[in-house]
Amino acid sequence: MADAPVADDGSGPGFDELGLADDLVAAVVKLGYEEPTPIQREAIPVLLQGRDLMGQAATGTGKTAAFALPIVHGLVPAARRTKSPTALVLVPTRELAIQVSEAVHRYGRAVDARVVPVYGGQPIFRQLRALDSGVDVVVATPGRAVDHLGRGSLSLAEIRTVVLDEADEMLDMGFAEDIEEILKGTPGERQTVLFSATMPPRIEAIARTHLTDPVRIELGRSTTSDGDSPAVTQTAYLVRRAHKATALGRILDVEAPTAAIVFCRTRAEVDTLTETLNGRGYRAEALHGGFGQEHRDRVMNRLRSGAADLIVATDVAARGLDIDQLTHVVNYDVPSAPETYVHRIGRVGRAGREGVAITLAEPREHRMLKTIERVTGQKVQVRQVPTVDELRAHQLGGTREALDEVLGGDRDHLDRVRVVVESLSDEHDLMEIALAAVTLVHELRVAGAETDDTEIPVVDLKDERPGKGDRGGKARPGGPKGKPGRNTHTGADMTRLYVSAGRKARVGPGDLVGAIAGETSLSGRDIGSIDVQEMFSLVEVPSGKVDEVIEALGRTTLRGRKVHARREKYTRT
Repeated sequence: MADAPVADDGSGPGFDELGLADDLVAAVVKLGYEEPTPIQREAIPVLLQGRDLMGQAATGTGKTAAFALPIVHGLVPAARRTKSPTALVLVPTRELAIQVSEAVHRYGRAVDARVVPVYGGQPIFRQLRALDSGVDVVVATPGRAVDHLGRGSLSLAEIRTVVLDEADEMLDMGFAEDIEEILKGTPGERQTVLFSATMPPRIEAIARTHLTDPVRIELGRSTTSDGDSPAVTQTAYLVRRAHKATALGRILDVEAPTAAIVFCRTRAEVDTLTETLNGRGYRAEALHGGFGQEHRDRVMNRLRSGAADLIVATDVAARGLDIDQLTHVVNYDVPSAPETYVHRIGRVGRAGREGVAITLAEPREHRMLKTIERVTGQKVQVRQVPTVDELRAHQLGGTREALDEVLGGDRDHLDRVRVVVESLSDEHDLMEIALAAVTLVHELRVAGAETDDTEIPVVDLKDERPGKGDRGGKARPGGPKGKPGRNTHTGADMTRLYVSAGRKARVGPGDLVGAIAGETSLSGRDIGSIDVQEMFSLVEVPSGKVDEVIEALGRTTLRGRKVHARREKYTRT
């Protein structure tokens, strides 16, 4: 579902007090929405005044209705409408385009609002036909919108409102240039609305360039009162890389999620982990950029129907997924950017529902957890991976709870089997009968969930040598000097690459590590020295992985811009 309005405590004005047209209020009430959410109360009156708006709001807060209702309110009577759209909503993914389009259609049914979703993965002739027949609101992904602009099938001449929804995600996906091109093609007197879950500097830069005296609203963060438990419980488990797959299986056994997304950095890691989890009895599905839309739809249908429990995905492949029954988000690695962590865990705990965020952290990533805590202002509880004994005790506890529920329920069910107990009591002690029954129930409950007895070493940070294990992926003092040698951690021969972005593009060592580790089979530990200069960067990678890294950097972006990489010709002494 899109961000439909959700009821809260009713302490503020109703929809009929926000300035919306009577027929629109009636339509909203007919849909069953009683009270506007905080973001709707704040945003709708501002947008009805024609002001630009910059809102920090996560999915699940009702932001879709916050901008969709004013758009529908502003439509002129059907008889006076032209073929060209008057509102354009830009979103990062196909799924979100469909969700927002459906929401606008529902709200605008009473005034015959014409809405067209425009996205990749759908035959373009359908979109061409819909645009040619006349449209009021276009909901588009930036890439496909630019495609239609190039074809002349999308006119921006009459656009009065532009909405950038989930702006940070669009920039993370490399749509910065497309967004700039689209905004430059719209009238200068338009109203511009920007919503983003986070507000990094590049979002602020867009606001300064394209928004005029915007009203700022920040309602995307949790509003739990003192003493309340947070909507998302955040936990990290310290584990070395060699034991991560086993540790994840053990944690999932304890957590027993209804549905979960496990985030990995690379496609190869997604495929490997999915195969490992399925081999251990989990119902896991892989999702990354190597799969087409048909596979993506099938995976989503399996998860929503309960035929699958887990999606193992890369960040880009998971963009726009909105799963109502999602209970857990798992970071298989600590995200290199705190904003990525915020995006991921924001998928659970929506609209007041409880959720669990789990992160598997290697010892060298412990400091990154501290950075995330500072950025989010929330504590991440660090735990040790459950031992085999703890897991078995947890499973026994689940069996006890199941039996206790039966004992406290309908006594007729017990009376039906009383004859079995009475007949056995002639030959066996009642305690032995009870033990045999509990054993049978327990074995049935944990059938298929074979426990991996692999010993997972306890990680004690006090035993980690200061400065060791944390250097991979970080710039060493003075940058790389002389000819690259061997990686001190892996022993691999290293080659230095030139990357066409540096400090001027706001690129730092973490961006380079995130891009390389996120798009290749390398981890941060495999990456050597990094030297970030004003206009370029130098980074050492294993010699056997040079071509893979160059190709990966060529297809990704750093801070929203395309870059190229090549071997550096050694010229220094």
